[in-house]
Amino acid sequence: MARRVFYSFHYKPDNWRVSQVRNIGTIEDNKPASDNDWETVTKGGNAKIEKWITDQMNGRSCTVLLIGNETANRKWINHEIIKTWNDKKGIVGIYIHNLKDRNSNQAMKGNNPFDYIKFENGTVLSSIVKAYNPPYSDSKDVYKYIADNIEAWIDEAIRIRNNN
Repeated sequence: MARRVFYSFHYKPDNWRVSQVRNIGTIEDNKPASDNDWETVTKGGNAKIEKWITDQMNGRSCTVLLIGNETANRKWINHEIIKTWNDKKGIVGIYIHNLKDRNSNQAMKGNNPFDYIKFENGTVLSSIVKAYNPPYSDSKDVYKYIADNIEAWIDEAIRIRNNN
């Protein structure tokens, strides 16, 4: 069954790794902004960025946060996490630092972005939402692990949100 997801990620350092995950093929494809499109959106200021995010999330049931070395605690990543949660959509994190980039380099593991989101009662979102770190260092094994599990992770994320 095709799933309709929104992919959240830090564009510049991770777009190559993200494209690998997006091309797995088991998840309904939503086209990422090209470099030129994203530049146009960001030049429009905060209101234009928020509208773009809202438009991209429309009709999606889950956000897949692809976590690289510099993803955690970024303004727009935090906005997408909070919006996803407040819109009652599922959200799941997947670490992608061990996928190779266009230069065949891997990155250092970044912090869990869900650690930076707290509810008014002090509960940290990472105590509810899962972030999966594939247990391999070889890029091909990481890719296969994500491909084998992403559908179940998305389904689980939706169940978790429906119960919270």
